[in-house]
Amino acid sequence: MAKVGRPSNAASRRQEVLSAAVDVFSQRGYRGTSMNEIAVASGLSKPTLYHYFDSKEEILVRLYEDLMERSVAEAIAISDEVDDPIEAFRALIVQRVVATCTNQAMHKVFFEEEEELPRHMMDRLLKHRHDYEGILKDVLHRLTTRYRSSATLDVTMYVNTCLGAANWVYKWYDPHGSLTPEQIGNQIAAYLLASLNTDPHTVSL
Repeated sequence: MAKVGRPSNAASRRQEVLSAAVDVFSQRGYRGTSMNEIAVASGLSKPTLYHYFDSKEEILVRLYEDLMERSVAEAIAISDEVDDPIEAFRALIVQRVVATCTNQAMHKVFFEEEEELPRHMMDRLLKHRHDYEGILKDVLHRLTTRYRSSATLDVTMYVNTCLGAANWVYKWYDPHGSLTPEQIGNQIAAYLLASLNTDPHTVSL
């Protein structure tokens, strides 16, 4: 009898295929990648690969779905569990930076292959993006209300700035550099918080 909660061999193999596809997509681009190359990278024959995924498009869609759902779930958990809005904001930014730094290849695919998604997936992508932005906006509202920020804030522009700063580290993060992902995330969060002109005793660089 299989153990409860243990992933099946098929599920494990599908995850291995997805991981291999990320590596190939990030190196060759979605259009430049064939199912045969994904099969080779996965250690599978091409017919066996088609047992797990019907097409290259299905693989790309699954990659986007997994990342979006995980990102929103993690943001909800932070917002719900961290009462102080400054710390919640800081945690959201750090989490986003760490996730991006520790999976640069996936985020390269995510941000650079969006136009390859089918139309129905673009609609879902926008919904998840709005959900994530809504969580960040809610935390910002709590923050500026509690700490009486004197900043004149265009919330949409500010959120876009936050996410741009956090997400775009995939372009320049060096795993062999002097700063850890957590340190980078905390520095970015500090710069963003300082711009809100909240109580200087509660926000430090």
